[in-house]
Amino acid sequence: MIRIAAVGDLHVGRDTPGFADEHLEHLNDCADMLLVAGDLTQHGYAREAAVLSGELGRLRIPMVCVLGNHDHHQNEEREIRESLEAAGARVLEGEHAVFDVRGVRVGVAGSKGFGGGFAGACGSEFGETQMKAFIRQSRCDAANLERALLALDCDVRVALMHYAPARGTLAGEALEIYPFLGSYFLGQAVDAARCAVAFHGHAHAGTERGLTEAGVPVRNVARSVLKLAYKLYELNGAAALEEAQPVSNHHGRDAIWSGAKPPK
Repeated sequence: MIRIAAVGDLHVGRDTPGFADEHLEHLNDCADMLLVAGDLTQHGYAREAAVLSGELGRLRIPMVCVLGNHDHHQNEEREIRESLEAAGARVLEGEHAVFDVRGVRVGVAGSKGFGGGFAGACGSEFGETQMKAFIRQSRCDAANLERALLALDCDVRVALMHYAPARGTLAGEALEIYPFLGSYFLGQAVDAARCAVAFHGHAHAGTERGLTEAGVPVRNVARSVLKLAYKLYELNGAAALEEAQPVSNHHGRDAIWSGAKPPK
């Protein structure tokens, strides 16, 4: 059983912490790794990231992050990344990392991703230069994520991004802003790599659970959706995944089972 703690959209400010002391203490005991799905900062300042870095430096488990749109607002994303990495976190942008967890090689590939919309209601590289650039960026980010996922030499592939790879986790958001919340290109990357699960944030008013077109479980872990400091996700094996009912505890837990049906 691989225990992944995940959360996104912390929006940490200089005076707004990301995690309370009890959250950090519990994480070291209950999780094998922590994934953070972007928007670590509120306004994109490196000094805000330094607050979170000071907290994460107390964890003893592997930490993997991607940046979000807020983290790019001040053009200080390089400094934000350096701050997080100094605390021991891996920050991924079209990159991957592999961790040995209980004898299982868990591979994580990450990208901020971008918008563009979903099949039947998406933008295209046609018309104005600005529109073509928008969709081209979305395709590029998804292609980089796919390359990173396929390059993983591991038993279990996990995708981490800020923007959504499937429309299912956007339920609750206004339909008009779906193209700014995610892209089906990201979902295609997740499916091409046969990921075990994909995590994202960004959709503050969305829904936690969804699926890609090929049936890969997608989890929107924006903190406003989880209503928790973080949530635990348990992966059981590396084969095709089936859902189990979540089991709640103080921090929340969701079991994702492989192979046979989960126990009743």
